[in-house]
Amino acid sequence: MPEFNLTLILPVFGVLAGCVLGFVGRASHFCTLSALERHWYAGDSSGLRTWVLAAVVALIGTQVLVAFGLADTGASFYLDPGFPWTGAILGGAMFGLGMALVGTCGFGAVLRLGGGSLRALVVLTVIGLAALAAQRGIVGLIRVPLVDDQMITFTAAGSQSMGDIASSLAGFDLRWLVALLMITFGLGWIFKESAYRSARAKIASAVAIGLVIPFGWWATTYVAANSFDPVQIEAGSFVVPVGDSILQLITYTGVWPDYGVGLIAGTLTGAILAALWKRDIRWEACDDARELGRHILGGTLMGIGGVFAMGCTVGQGITGFSIMAISAPIVMLSMAFGARVGLAWLVEGSALAAFRRNDGADHRHPAE
Repeated sequence: MPEFNLTLILPVFGVLAGCVLGFVGRASHFCTLSALERHWYAGDSSGLRTWVLAAVVALIGTQVLVAFGLADTGASFYLDPGFPWTGAILGGAMFGLGMALVGTCGFGAVLRLGGGSLRALVVLTVIGLAALAAQRGIVGLIRVPLVDDQMITFTAAGSQSMGDIASSLAGFDLRWLVALLMITFGLGWIFKESAYRSARAKIASAVAIGLVIPFGWWATTYVAANSFDPVQIEAGSFVVPVGDSILQLITYTGVWPDYGVGLIAGTLTGAILAALWKRDIRWEACDDARELGRHILGGTLMGIGGVFAMGCTVGQGITGFSIMAISAPIVMLSMAFGARVGLAWLVEGSALAAFRRNDGADHRHPAE
């Protein structure tokens, strides 16, 4: 009797995780750019606190799995000893600017597509093609000298985990202390605001989204440990997997879909279900050529920037953070900078306004 190939269930795991991610994300309007925009222009930090809470929950869940030997995050490319710092900064800024031009990130575009947004379909197509070009195509010729050849290698630490780096510098194991400090400071900031402590719906959505990431680490680790085929250890990203999904749809690659492709399909399915439940499905398209051009440019910046930075708002901001990768805070700060410049240009009429203190007045993004 032939043995069952466990790699066949990888996309199934991805679909299951994606359904939760898509349903909760769409139903709760979980959006990184919206959270930043409301924080900067309306003085409302509830969305940002929800996003940070999802990252902290992912960190807690992942470290518990690591402690019990149920997740082999050390095999993830996020913890490779070589840290491409130029890609983290440049790619993060590019992604953030693209996110501002589009009005959301790759994950948000999947959620919007679930509600009938044809603009999101354009953005995801461009993100996927740009990511493939940066990873395997002609843009990769630029990426190699600009990003790959500029890596800082954490040889002594053995990885780019902040816990491993701190342990290497101190000469004894500080990994759990670093994780505890990150969790403590994160939860302290999140629940410092009394009004947020009573926002049960936002807290519940953050917990659900955060727990999807540890599930991904467990699922890919389990399959990798019990399969004869090579399996990439991953938990969630919306840049390269979008490109891989496009390849799976348009050509026969001879490669079975992996967890990331399943996650994209599941997220779209979950978003559709949430839109149906909320009766929030309507066809949307770009109003004119100018808006279409902005979305194409934004998608291109996110696709290339996401590859340079090795992740998106979910890939680095939640997944990378869950394993304490030093790239996560650097990429996210760079994304925030790019988004701030982009929003200043679109909303305030000048990119230089990003460097001036705003008055906290409420504004709406042009894409909304």
